Amino acid sequence: MARGEQGQVRKLIAFDEDTFDKLKQLGRDQMLSLQDLADEAFMDLLEKHGVPADLKDALRRSAAEDATDDDTPPAHKAKPKTRAHPKRKQRSKISA
Repeated sequence: MARGEQGQVRKLIAFDEDTFDKLKQLGRDQMLSLQDLADEAFMDLLEKHGVPADLKDALRRSAAEDATDDDTPPAHKAKPKTRAHPKRKQRSKISA
């Protein structure tokens, strides 16, 4: 694996000519480099599939999940079922 700047990995990606021309034009229009466009595209792809992009994002998602878990009562603390007692028939008094 080729290493670029510290902490970066370099990979060779092939584009067809038409796609590459459109990417170059988009870069010029947005005043962004091809690297900036690629970074944005890959971050969007990770977000689409629910993969945290960095440690900060992972911690934020974990904290949000913990907050939603606190709102719902745990299953093991359910109220105990009360037993229904059958009503007793009252005895009628027979007067003699």
